[in-house]
Amino acid sequence: MPAFVEKALRKSDLFADYRSRPEYQQNDYLGWINQAKKQETKEKRLQQMLEELEKGGVYMKMSHPASAKQ
Repeated sequence: MPAFVEKALRKSDLFADYRSRPEYQQNDYLGWINQAKKQETKEKRLQQMLEELEKGGVYMKMSHPASAKQ
């Protein structure tokens, strides 16, 4: 995990939410963020991941009921 991603997860108190997701989702998020060529795009993707983790019930803009928060 890139340091800037871990830092953002910890700062937003979403690290546990990230780790509670299935391994394939964790890998998808990291791969998707890292594949961006521009740092601006990486930051935008990171922000989307953080928003989805905070909201719960969403994965890559798709419904994911297993991660829904009560």
